[in-house]
Amino acid sequence: METLWLKRVRPGAVLPRRATPGSAGMDVCACMEEPVTLQPGERTMIPCGFSAAIPVGWAGFLFARSGLGVRRGITLSNGVGVIDSDYRGEICAGLINQSRESYTIAPGERIAQLVLLPVWMGTVAETDELEDTLRGEGGFGSTGER
Repeated sequence: METLWLKRVRPGAVLPRRATPGSAGMDVCACMEEPVTLQPGERTMIPCGFSAAIPVGWAGFLFARSGLGVRRGITLSNGVGVIDSDYRGEICAGLINQSRESYTIAPGERIAQLVLLPVWMGTVAETDELEDTLRGEGGFGSTGER
């Protein structure tokens, strides 16, 4: 994939962009007219002002910005947002305030990061037996202790 086509759907929208050439994620900004204050434990949906044409075989993933998450406790309410290749609506970020202090999101503020990753688009089939592996059915902690 060479080009990600983006469309502004709100006035003043800032399109996602990389902060540095080596950045995996592109900064995604809030696109609203007025600031929004999140109280501790409160969730909200913040519009980002753009839509995207993600190619088939790829998906967009919204991740928290580490600075907001670590320093302020503002993260994505659903952990990671998944944007399917056939979705053409406005990208929005569900945010939650996990801190003990209110936080105000300003219009144009960087609130998330967008990463595009290839995804498996094969078929699913049922079977009575699965190929055996060295790990087998071992769960948490089965590959060694620290």
